[in-house]
Amino acid sequence: MKRYRILFAVFFPLAGCTPPAPQTPQPGITRYAQEAKFEDVREDLVLAIQNRGLVVDHTSYINNMLERTGKDLGTPTKIYVDGQAFSFCSAVTSRKTMEADVHNIAYCPYSLVVYATLKEPNIVHVAYRRPRSAGSVASRNALAQVESLLDGIAREALNIEKR
Repeated sequence: MKRYRILFAVFFPLAGCTPPAPQTPQPGITRYAQEAKFEDVREDLVLAIQNRGLVVDHTSYINNMLERTGKDLGTPTKIYVDGQAFSFCSAVTSRKTMEADVHNIAYCPYSLVVYATLKEPNIVHVAYRRPRSAGSVASRNALAQVESLLDGIAREALNIEKR
């Protein structure tokens, strides 16, 4: 799958096209989407996290939970092909963020989601919640580093170049 993504990245500029832009479906969330197999993007997302020396602390199987509880709630409608969230922290980035403002502890751990919907099963999304830029200049700068980290991981998972 990586080979196709590399060809995709090389072909688009040559064809005069640009790769997919981030999509913001609602305030506070950045989302990228690309035609791919869920399993491939899921694996690439975990690798993108690990490539930065980070460890996934927890995997949330959101789709499984929705399917399991939907039956109990009387709403068994399936929404996703699959959907998972990965939680992790960065000692360096987290320390800078919390040294800038002790209340920034609420942003840790960081989380990225990967999912494909039933309506578009071949389109895989990688998304994250953008940290709200607030507080002192040092806090805003540290939170910008958190967003840069999340954005870089999301882009790497989908092999999307930063513009």
